[in-house]
Amino acid sequence: MSEVPPAPPLSGARAVGWAVVYLATGFVLMLVFAGLGVRFIPGVDRSNMAHLILLQSAGGLLGFGGVTWALGVRGLKLSLGELRYLPLAGAAPGFGLGLLLGAAPAAFAIGLSLAAGGASFQPDAGSTGDYLRSVAFTTLLLAPAALVEELMFRGVGQVLLARVFGRVPAVLALSGVFALAHVLNPNSTALGLVNIALAGVFLGAAFYAPGGIWTAWGAHLGWNATLAAMDAPVSGLPFPIPLIDYQPGGPLWLTGGTFGPEGGLVATAGIVLATAAAWRWGRKEQLA
Repeated sequence: MSEVPPAPPLSGARAVGWAVVYLATGFVLMLVFAGLGVRFIPGVDRSNMAHLILLQSAGGLLGFGGVTWALGVRGLKLSLGELRYLPLAGAAPGFGLGLLLGAAPAAFAIGLSLAAGGASFQPDAGSTGDYLRSVAFTTLLLAPAALVEELMFRGVGQVLLARVFGRVPAVLALSGVFALAHVLNPNSTALGLVNIALAGVFLGAAFYAPGGIWTAWGAHLGWNATLAAMDAPVSGLPFPIPLIDYQPGGPLWLTGGTFGPEGGLVATAGIVLATAAAWRWGRKEQLA
């Protein structure tokens, strides 16, 4: 069997154009599939945040997964290796190390809020078993949502832009778009959006570390799930957890207030440290 010929070089304008097409088409398909789910799947409660997150995640996986194959693989001749899906042998280790890479700065941000920002944990209703079940359910709920955002912002678009402009400009550009995608989240602040852009840089660095997209997915989930497990809002979205009640303390610029640690300098410090670690890890792979 003859090999598929490589795609011809792209100009900067074409790379930007295809990246926009990828994002726009995947987003529209995500909304269409999620809307069909709300319309035709019995028992869906539009007021239930868990139902909406699951439907949006399913729609995103179908939409962006389909566009990745149709546009990225078939149309633009990007290989699964270029898209950072391969080798599959590194998927599980990459995902596991990514979890640790994301969980550590989130725990650091919470710890800094407790130590320097007057944050506290107050007792809440529920047992230890209730807590563990709720954390497990919330983590499973957040997992596909984190993967969708990795497909969206560390997928075909980033690979195309990096091919033409280099990795750093591509990561910075899509990190800005990543932040703008959260501008309507509850209680968002300017510093919160800056931190989300920094988180995009962190996840972009993780994408180029060993394990590729699986490492970035693990890091994304590790950050979100750790904050949720501490009963802290995740980018402004609350995930009520039994047994403990997280009180953010203040001032707002330090702890993030009701937006969660991502709205304060505690997150800035954690994300910068995590980005340095991910970048160093990725550099070792390039030099190997």
